[in-house]
Parts: sequence; C-alpha cells; structure tokens
Amino acid sequence: MVAMTQLRVGERAKIVDLSRVSDLVKRRLLDMGVTEGSEICLKCTMPLGGPFMIENCGQCVGIRRHEAMNIQVKPL
Repeated sequence: MVAMTQLRVGERAKIVDLSRVSDLVKRRLLDMGVTEGSEICLKCTMPLGGPFMIENCGQCVGIRRHEAMNIQVKPL
C-alpha cells in the first residue's frame, strides 16, 4: 500500500483506504464514483505542487496534492 502521490504517470492502482481523507472530500469523491476498491490510472501531475489528474471509469478527476497524500492505493 502506498500513497497516491507515489504513483508514476500512467500507472494503474486500486484505492484501498480513504479513511484519512476529510469527510467533505470523501463525499465529493463518492459523488464522482471514486470509492475504495475503484481502479484508477494516474494521468498526469501538475508542476509546482499542483493537483493530480486521475481517471476512474473513463472520467478524469483532479485531486489536490495534499489530499492525494492521504489516499492509500495498491499498484496493479
């Protein structure tokens, strides 16, 4: 299990733990279909500490870097 920020661009992973993410962010992710057990692909990272862009079920979602550090994933 690693933090989402440790993935490389193009790498696929399964979300295994969202317990360290705030309830508001967890709710927003749930609304977009990003839940524990979801398979994601890291599409890109923005420079200078910017957000991460992930793909989940064909939908791209931007996640702030400090929130991505709290999302635990298992690389596939």
